[in-house]
Amino acid sequence: MLMTHGWPHATRPNAVTIGNFDGIHLGHQAMLARLTARAASVGAAPTVLTFEPHPREIFAPQSAPGRLTSLREKLEILRGLGVAHVHVCRFTRDFAALSAENFVRRILVEGLKARYVLVGDDFRFGARRTGDFSLLARMGGEFSFQTESLHTVEAVGQRASSTVVREALISGDMAMAAQLLGRPYSISGRVVGGDQLGRKIGYPTANIQLKHNKPPLNGIFAVHVQGLEHPDWPGVASLGTRPTVHTNGRPTLEVHLFNFARDLYRQHLRVEFLHKLREEAKFPSMETLIAQIDLDAQQARELLSV
Repeated sequence: MLMTHGWPHATRPNAVTIGNFDGIHLGHQAMLARLTARAASVGAAPTVLTFEPHPREIFAPQSAPGRLTSLREKLEILRGLGVAHVHVCRFTRDFAALSAENFVRRILVEGLKARYVLVGDDFRFGARRTGDFSLLARMGGEFSFQTESLHTVEAVGQRASSTVVREALISGDMAMAAQLLGRPYSISGRVVGGDQLGRKIGYPTANIQLKHNKPPLNGIFAVHVQGLEHPDWPGVASLGTRPTVHTNGRPTLEVHLFNFARDLYRQHLRVEFLHKLREEAKFPSMETLIAQIDLDAQQARELLSV
């Protein structure tokens, strides 16, 4: 899969869909399936146009939602769904000031040589979000590219959206999140060095590097880990600020793998969150923390049939 960034300068025609695609839930997947099917019929490469950072991280950073996927995670999933090209536009205030008409001309027509453009039924674009599907269709006629909008996809009785996935994760409903995503929610990253506290108390952990400091969930979880010699390696994970040992800690993802003793430093792993066991808590002593970890590990083993 080709990945480009900056102002696009495509050398071949593209079939394009546009969006943040955070989480790549069932609604996004329906868009991508339609894109790849139509790309073949118009003789163009199925291409995703996305943005980095998320626009709300520029205009309202304090209220910006926690990301469901990092850029790397997004690219991994898109590759698996048959996307041939991902173009990442750097989202800045200058880019946001681009008029809807100039967005079509400069990005879609001149930059990506679009033959087909697919968007959601609520898609808006350009400065002050003045562009809509009717404008896109009119300019498609002017510049000879086909346009199509896809209606909302429903899953488990509600609209599949990144917001609904976040709500499920925050509430600890991992089964609902998995249904909306079509897969267990996961975070991937490289194993980095930690303070070795887990090893000292009998629960050595792999510390997974987080790309963002605002993960969309927290607590203690029963998990499967991908990226080892055997898939679905069971474990128990903590995602949070570790208030018992840190006063103002940063979000940290630590995973204790059951029946595993090798060093994983710098290995890239993906952690799938299957069951939420409890909220993160501050304990009065290390002894009470260790006792609770014992209970967490026992419950995770039972849920994962280890």
